[in-house]
Amino acid sequence: MHRILNNTKGDRWIWLIVILLSVISLLAVYSSVGTLAFKQGKGVEIILMKHVFMIVGGIALMYFSHKLDYRYYAGISKVMMIVTIPLLVYTLVFGSHINNASRWIAIPGTGLSFQTSDLAKLALITYLARTLSRKQENIKDVKESFLPIMGSVCVVFILIALANLSTALMLFGVSILLLIIGRISIRQIAITCAAGFILLLGVIFLGPRRHTYVSRMKVFMHPELAKADKSFQSDHAKIAIATGGLFGKGPGNSTERNYLPESYSDEIYAIIVEEYGLIGGIVVVGIYVFLLYRCIKIITKAPKAFGALLACGLSFSLTIQAFANMAVAVGLGPVTGVPLPLVSMGGTSILFTSIAFGIILSVSKDIEEPKKDKTIKEDNTGPNKIIVGEIRTA
Repeated sequence: MHRILNNTKGDRWIWLIVILLSVISLLAVYSSVGTLAFKQGKGVEIILMKHVFMIVGGIALMYFSHKLDYRYYAGISKVMMIVTIPLLVYTLVFGSHINNASRWIAIPGTGLSFQTSDLAKLALITYLARTLSRKQENIKDVKESFLPIMGSVCVVFILIALANLSTALMLFGVSILLLIIGRISIRQIAITCAAGFILLLGVIFLGPRRHTYVSRMKVFMHPELAKADKSFQSDHAKIAIATGGLFGKGPGNSTERNYLPESYSDEIYAIIVEEYGLIGGIVVVGIYVFLLYRCIKIITKAPKAFGALLACGLSFSLTIQAFANMAVAVGLGPVTGVPLPLVSMGGTSILFTSIAFGIILSVSKDIEEPKKDKTIKEDNTGPNKIIVGEIRTA
């Protein structure tokens, strides 16, 4: 164990954040899975142990992915994109239908399933970081640079949006952010946004889940007119938060966990506030804000364009997802079905999130190298560095 701790590199604060979120996850999941255990005819401890194994497996994946030099992910990104798009198509056609959505692929012989959108997020962000960093010399060229970038963003967006619109929108937003930082022209970014908007309208009004999306927006915009069954989830999330008070009801004393669907996943933040109060809710928000702050420091100090773009895309993807989940719980957004990163009981989503953290740590590890060694490496590779949207030769 001592040897492993000595071999952990990268931003120590991010390691601490992961540990804190994992502890919070164990406490919140243990408190909120009683109803699920009853439905499945299992003990709460059995479900909790499965969650513990996922967290331990996630930390192991994070450790191994942070040990790999982040430059290798540039080559891996091409393979990931080649695998991801067929998997997204397969999921739409043959995936497991859960909650009226085909988002999951069952893993044979394990009893587990995973959302292909989790893999797609890693694949697209890594691919965009690689493409943008390598095409800076002709970044304005439509054929060589813009069309491959726009095509990959729009294809992944529509394939995810047909089953999971909220995740697709967040990933599209992160992609646009990367295009801005990567010095794509405003005109080309506007074209990409227009294409995405057209696809969005098609999904909302013509897609297989169009009735669900329209219903959720109506409930959010006009809750007073919504039927009780339509606003059930958001109503009980608000009740959980309102009854939590300043200090909460105490660990394990939630009552809304018996009513909230997905209280251990999508609505876990409401359970945290109910049991630990406003103070606990602020602490969780503060952890994610601090995570964003540490990631921004990594982005600004990254010695190479690929590392800066990669850390930027992954960190904003994680934090935007966290804020979206918490916003839904407090009534600031429509129901989305997006889990709270590293806190919600999400099975394999924890593993993919852990890999994302590992890649960010791999980038931060490069910053910690002695300046002399760093100068030698940069002279050998001759990369560029991005500083607040500007490309500068290192």
